[in-house]
Amino acid sequence: MSFNLQPTSLASDLIRLVPLKEEDFEALYEVASDPLIWEQHPNKDRYKREVFQNFFQGALQSEGAFIVYEQASGNVVGSSRFYDYDEANSCITVGYTFIGREYWGKGHNKALKKLMFNYAFQFVDHIILHIGATNFRSQKAIEKLGAEKIDEIEVAYYGEPVKLNFVYQVAQKDWAI
Repeated sequence: MSFNLQPTSLASDLIRLVPLKEEDFEALYEVASDPLIWEQHPNKDRYKREVFQNFFQGALQSEGAFIVYEQASGNVVGSSRFYDYDEANSCITVGYTFIGREYWGKGHNKALKKLMFNYAFQFVDHIILHIGATNFRSQKAIEKLGAEKIDEIEVAYYGEPVKLNFVYQVAQKDWAI
């Protein structure tokens, strides 16, 4: 069984992940256009249409990105993706996640990570996450899920400047959610 970076069967009672398509831009941008989503993020301008367009194109080119829907309402919650699959080292990176503020603190991020991690751990031993050094919300959220900070690196995202990121890791043997 090979690792499909965009499975079509990731869903829970709370959310559903669907492979991202070009026609999802407007619906996803509606969520992303809130400046407060990006206030702790290293790339604080992603709420701007032209900056988000660059982010969105990178997501499409990754061939591992999802648009996330709430099951009950059908509304767009946000997005996340798989990237940098490393079969030799048995790891995958999960990230570029953002969630609309109306879903913060309501279990949507945890449900998203649970679906993605449970799927990925069928193929890899470790999941890596890159989180901006000033993105304290995301750092706390991933630490609550058992991730450990293992490094600091500079990351240049698809046409954006280099920014300091913390590298977190979750090992399959430690995953219990």
